[in-house]
Amino acid sequence: MASSPLTESSTGLTQQLWEQIQQETRAIAESEPVLASFLQVTVLKHDSLLSALSFLLAEKLTCETTPALTLQEVFNEAFNSDPCIEIQVSEDLCALNQRDSACQGPSSAFLYYKGFHALQAWRAAHWLWENGRKSLALVLQNRISVTFGVDIHPAAKIGKGIMFDHATGIVIGETAVVDDCVSILQSVTLGGTGKESGDRHPKVRRGVLIGPGAKILGNIEIGEGSKITASSVVLKDIPPHSLVAGVPAEVVGTLVVESPAEQMDQGLSGCGSESPS
Repeated sequence: MASSPLTESSTGLTQQLWEQIQQETRAIAESEPVLASFLQVTVLKHDSLLSALSFLLAEKLTCETTPALTLQEVFNEAFNSDPCIEIQVSEDLCALNQRDSACQGPSSAFLYYKGFHALQAWRAAHWLWENGRKSLALVLQNRISVTFGVDIHPAAKIGKGIMFDHATGIVIGETAVVDDCVSILQSVTLGGTGKESGDRHPKVRRGVLIGPGAKILGNIEIGEGSKITASSVVLKDIPPHSLVAGVPAEVVGTLVVESPAEQMDQGLSGCGSESPS
């Protein structure tokens, strides 16, 4: 049977990344023998990106309640059951490698970036939630929060090509939606406004950049290609391609940049015109 376009695309990108990660890891092991054993068990002994990722996440999240071997089985089950996860993992790695000026290659992001680790562990928790295993999903959410300082409800919906930069303090609520190709920096909250129930969290569209410390609250939409500057508090819908700043936040300009998430310019630049006062 012929592979689907998604599977073909996923397999090609994943294999390319995996070969590069292995190549970079071998070079590091040769230049820094102290790390050779760690790199061997974490990367070099594995036969695929997802296998290595399952081992890495299990080792980081292990505790008495969820031993590493058990967690590794859970991650393997989730990653192997949903073919979409492979391309999501691969595109998240690419996003970090392309957008983070400090990243020294996909092996660095894979091995050491806790934002990447938190997001991929969440993908397994989301799979568990969607398949009716909510108690285990919540246990995994807790471990991710305690270990990485990133708290994402398993029911949230998050696309691919996502960058969590630094990641500490990121909170994403139960009914939040984050579309493809979004960059989120540290201490960002996608939360509710109180004790209301139902659909109550933000919807962040493609290409959005959310600066450090920004709070986006309520069932509101952040339009495609917008930029939310640092420490802004957003309480209302934002039109596409808007530059947003302030407490409470207001639209202060219209962006000509198509995808601020990929540009990673956190300042007030990129405007084609100023919004009316």
